[in-house]
Amino acid sequence: MILKLSFVAATRRLLNGALSAFFQMKEGLEDEAYAVDVAHDGDEGYRTATADDYDVIILDVMLPEMNGYEVCRALRKDGNQTPILMLTARDAERDIVEGLDMGADDYLAKPFSFEVLLARLRALLRRPNEKLEEVLRVGDLTLDPSLKKVTRAAQEISLTAKEYGVLEYLMRNTGKVLSKEQIISHVWDFDADVLPNNVELFIMFLRRKIDKPFDSKLIHTVPGFGYKMDDKS
Repeated sequence: MILKLSFVAATRRLLNGALSAFFQMKEGLEDEAYAVDVAHDGDEGYRTATADDYDVIILDVMLPEMNGYEVCRALRKDGNQTPILMLTARDAERDIVEGLDMGADDYLAKPFSFEVLLARLRALLRRPNEKLEEVLRVGDLTLDPSLKKVTRAAQEISLTAKEYGVLEYLMRNTGKVLSKEQIISHVWDFDADVLPNNVELFIMFLRRKIDKPFDSKLIHTVPGFGYKMDDKS
């Protein structure tokens, strides 16, 4: 199976070694059986991502015309739910939060190894086995794995691919306390360099969407251990 990637990077602004490294990465992805379409600025990246169906979009933050955050926000506003991996030279928590708030599913801070990039792509491409999936319910929250649809109190809730993965894992283990390490190993590839605060960020995002607008809370913190989901306050 060939997987299609849209790779949006400011290649016209790369010089010498950086440009060579970019094309080595592209060739490496193609060697791994990915079909890679490259866009050279934010405007072109947005047009490319909306003109075809992709399995993953790799989106550099530092782009001319439209930056990566703006492209990500525009795609999500259009209803495009393709998983987005952001590449950034900045690893400050504020920049990470901004990208995730725009709708990105994951990020990589430069420099990074090619093996880590592959691990992040594998994690984004993982999907549950739909033929065995029943609708999951916790209180008035439902998750339909076959439709990738989440509702609470009959209101549909839009989630990114990574938010969906964390929520599904919590719902499949209702009442059980799950550590950050367990969540990382299930939702991310075990060899990806994911830190525990990644889990904290996604739990925060999920709470904003499925807890804060409603009277009862479903995601609970168990201090010193992790998180659990149930409908008991």
